[in-house]
Amino acid sequence: MNLEEEDKIISLWHHYQVPVKVKRLDPRATIPKYHTDGAVAFDMHAIVDEEQVIRVEAHSQKILSTGLAMAIPVGYELRVSPRSGQAFKHQISIRNSPGIIDADYRGEIKVSFVNNADTDFIISPGDRICQVKLSMAPRAVFTEVEELDGTNRGEGGFGSTGR
Repeated sequence: MNLEEEDKIISLWHHYQVPVKVKRLDPRATIPKYHTDGAVAFDMHAIVDEEQVIRVEAHSQKILSTGLAMAIPVGYELRVSPRSGQAFKHQISIRNSPGIIDADYRGEIKVSFVNNADTDFIISPGDRICQVKLSMAPRAVFTEVEELDGTNRGEGGFGSTGR
């Protein structure tokens, strides 16, 4: 795909937007934004006082406040994941990743931030702590049956499809 084709796709994609209401619960909170035209996830920030830091000790976790609440439209969810650079370079993760925020939740969005490294991780004002993706979330309609359709995999579980 050349750059002209990519620009066309991004232009079409930008027309498919879902309104999400954001309530700032703390004046220090940062309204999320997408950092590139092709990004599918937006970044969120922790509440950190100016000239202060949050220290997440080695091999520990901390609940971080974002100072934001959101009204997610019915039929959607938010998926909270670690930022790839933090995960690779600093062994940072998000507990229960991806964290799911349901459409009917209206409280503050908090992040269960995990430091798996042997050194402390420092979060400064303005640092991004996670990436969040708005995803469609259809509801399943369950039907109890006596037998399920067969597949090539069958009941093969963990590791059954090879390396």
